[in-house]
Amino acid sequence: MARRKGRVKDKWREKRWITVNAPDSFNNVPIAYVPITDDEDASGRVLEVTLYDILKGDPSQHQYKIYFQIDKVDGDKATTIFKRFEYSKEFLRSLVRRGSSKINFIIDIKTKDGYIFRIKVIALTHRQLNTSRKHALRLIARDVINKTVPEMTIEQFVQATCYSKINSDIMAAFKKVIRVRHVGLEKVKLIRTADKETVLLEA
Repeated sequence: MARRKGRVKDKWREKRWITVNAPDSFNNVPIAYVPITDDEDASGRVLEVTLYDILKGDPSQHQYKIYFQIDKVDGDKATTIFKRFEYSKEFLRSLVRRGSSKINFIIDIKTKDGYIFRIKVIALTHRQLNTSRKHALRLIARDVINKTVPEMTIEQFVQATCYSKINSDIMAAFKKVIRVRHVGLEKVKLIRTADKETVLLEA
């Protein structure tokens, strides 16, 4: 006698769909509509969007990737925190040219309200620079970040990052010494929340 087959469980029927909103720094605009099994399972999930997905402005905003982490689910909506900002790989490749110098440096910095971020700055010049010139530019960029970011709340910092305000400040400081072709924050990552006991996991 053939064994009777059990009923196949439809996992999708057990899920519900929620709208995921960006943080306050992006006016809580919806960024995704995702299925979840339960609130606890959804918390901590990281979503990737581009700046264009949020602002719907200049198509060049596709080259900036932003990662948000689901913080809390309330009914059919979820709030998020800013997790990471970075250049797309294609954009990075398009910036590099022969005959120019690339300057990088990494700094950890704390906002006024206690969030700690790791920032990777990239600068590209019109011509080759010697080691001392590169070092001087790193010191200038570090000085700008150390003076501005600790005066910002997390909302102000995220906006200054994604809307290129910090880039502009560094570029203005560089121009007093040398003209450069590009300055930007290649990667910005939240490494510690305002609650010092909570260290975020790698996404």
